[in-house]
Amino acid sequence: MTDRPPPRSILFDIDDAAPRTPRPGAVTLDASGPIDPASAPPVPDDEVPPAASGRAMQTMALLATRRRSRLGRWFWGLLGAVLTFAISVAAWSFVTGLLAANPVLGWVATALIAAFVAVSLAIALRELVALSRLARIDDLRTAALSATDLTSARRFADSLVAFYAGRPDTRWGRQEVAARKDDVFDADALMALAERSLLAPLDAAATREVEAAARQVALVTAVVPLALADVVAALTSNLRMIRRIALIYGGRGGTLGSWRLARTVLTHLAATGAVAVGDDLIQSVAGGGVLSKLSRRFGEGVVNGALTARVGVAAIEVCRPLPFTHERPPRVTDVIGRALTGLFGRSGA
Repeated sequence: MTDRPPPRSILFDIDDAAPRTPRPGAVTLDASGPIDPASAPPVPDDEVPPAASGRAMQTMALLATRRRSRLGRWFWGLLGAVLTFAISVAAWSFVTGLLAANPVLGWVATALIAAFVAVSLAIALRELVALSRLARIDDLRTAALSATDLTSARRFADSLVAFYAGRPDTRWGRQEVAARKDDVFDADALMALAERSLLAPLDAAATREVEAAARQVALVTAVVPLALADVVAALTSNLRMIRRIALIYGGRGGTLGSWRLARTVLTHLAATGAVAVGDDLIQSVAGGGVLSKLSRRFGEGVVNGALTARVGVAAIEVCRPLPFTHERPPRVTDVIGRALTGLFGRSGA
């Protein structure tokens, strides 16, 4: 028989063993005492997703309120002038050459270009009218603030009635003011009569537009998973909402006028910090129960809809020819509640 080596001892002293560094997240047990499951550390929770922040609305506000530098304005203005000059020279050369080669086709080209120029001038005139209507609304707001006596209040009431002349939806209010203004001998009561008779129905129509825009932005943000789709939806919906609110209160729907009005509203909101989610209003509506029950995408939709409602209320205050003095202004919480009820269940429930 061959001699076998003696088996190695598997016993060793624990005190002599080299200490080992535990892996991250590993559970370490104290070997000096009995093992108890109740004394084990808790299992770390999964990473909590960040709360909804209304990224689409804040990005939309940043794009709409960003100011261009003076050098940039000069660049784009000169570029537009050069392109207009080049197109005009090319069109003139084309028409004169075509008239020399074929008079019939030349006159057809002349008529088409003349029609295009006429339509362009009509669009420019409409833009000027839209800007003038917005300026007139600003003048009415200034006159309303300075109407402290009976004479100035009656003058303002006549200006407000004349401003809404020709609109069938304000006929009852104009008749009410015209019939009762001579019987009112108090400036504050006359301003209240004009506000209640003429502007209260317009306030209700503008509030419905805000609710529709808030619902649309919330739905698109929650349902459409495409990148930047929520930003585009927020931008287009808010611009259309501001334009319709201006139309309700008597402003024209020009492109330049709507964009200037949107910049005015969003600049005011950005300056006051209202396009943000750090206040109790948005947290009470969007963070109370909806964000904890639905996905983060739905939470973003609720927040974007709430911020759209806030922009709409600010647009009502800007477009209204008379500040809210005797009538109750629309509250953002009420607008959000009516707009989002039924969209994701009950908002804030």
